[in-house]
Amino acid sequence: MALMTLEQARENFLAAMETLRSSKVRSALTVLGIVIGVSSVISMAAIIQGLNKFVQDRVESLGSRTYFITRFPPGTDPSRLPQRYRVRKYLEYDYASYIREAAPHAEDVNTVGTRGFFLGDSNLITYQDRSVEKLIVRGTEPEYATALPLFSIARGRFISAFDEEHARPVVVLGAAISESLFPNEDALGKTVRLNGSTYEVIGVFEHDQGLFVGPGVDIFAIIPLSKFHKEYPEAKELVLIFTIPQDVNIETAQGEVIQAMRRLRRIPPGRENDFELSSPDFLSHLWSQLTGALVILTTVISSIGLLVGGIGVMNIMLISVTERTQEIGVRKAIGARRADVRLQFLLEAVVLTLVGGTIGILIGAGISTLVRLTVPSVPATLSYLWVTIGFVISVSVGLFFGYYPANLAANLDPIDCLRYE
Repeated sequence: MALMTLEQARENFLAAMETLRSSKVRSALTVLGIVIGVSSVISMAAIIQGLNKFVQDRVESLGSRTYFITRFPPGTDPSRLPQRYRVRKYLEYDYASYIREAAPHAEDVNTVGTRGFFLGDSNLITYQDRSVEKLIVRGTEPEYATALPLFSIARGRFISAFDEEHARPVVVLGAAISESLFPNEDALGKTVRLNGSTYEVIGVFEHDQGLFVGPGVDIFAIIPLSKFHKEYPEAKELVLIFTIPQDVNIETAQGEVIQAMRRLRRIPPGRENDFELSSPDFLSHLWSQLTGALVILTTVISSIGLLVGGIGVMNIMLISVTERTQEIGVRKAIGARRADVRLQFLLEAVVLTLVGGTIGILIGAGISTLVRLTVPSVPATLSYLWVTIGFVISVSVGLFFGYYPANLAANLDPIDCLRYE
């Protein structure tokens, strides 16, 4: 019985392939919808999966126990926030020193000042006849590099306590800035001009281009916070950064910092904080919101493709039933049951959609490979799970849209079939 079943499956498969061959254009258009639907699902799933891994790695590189204090919720446009947010006071330069004393369980407490194009500022760094305009100038304290491991030094050193104490004109450059200004020589020890003031280059960061979730380290120029305060007194939008050691309870340390901030900003008991405390996880949440739109778009495209493909499968199977009416009559006359005829046409429909699904999976795999080769930082990978899902989608479409023609064929009267011309 098993051998007979396998033989029937083989015959049904060959019949389905013959259906594809006999009407190539019609079959190609039928399969095209399945190809579009499956390939869009597979490729987008692979790309999003790779991007999710990239974002997660980036969050970890920012420090798993690193926290930020900002005036506004991170990742938001202040101009679109309610009035109660927009009237909040700026953070002050002396907050960090107070928090260091008031929050003993918090470490690497430091203040960050930024001057960048996204804040409406323009910067220019030059060396001889070479210059870079699109850069971010940031003033930091020595603890900054410890709090944010992403800013790792490739050559030279970071800002020291002596640099900060004496507001020394020294700068650490992102790799892209260093390569642009010093393509054929070492940047260390050279004097550059940053927004009109001269600085000595004391270090160069490791390469980091960034992607989607903020600018990379490559376009940063870091100077001592004290020097930044002196050069750019108009830059009032500050950020506080601190870390919590592994052996310290997170809630305890955060509570100390929050209470210190409330005292500094004289917030009465019972009133909500007029500052935000966040972790690098906000990047993951921001990315989830962005990918949500991509997932919806992909679902719409794939659904339309699968619907068109499914209707095409139903159409081609109905035509096949009509063309093979006499064959159905002969099969029934020699003892074929309704279930046998139904199974035959269902298998043909599934083979049609599986051909489209297989092509779609191959195209999706090709797109994900192309993305991985073009953008090495995005590890777009096609997992076995999504390959399986692609096949399941294909089979499901074949079964759903192939059932009506198969059932129609199964219920035909054998005598009428034999009379059909």
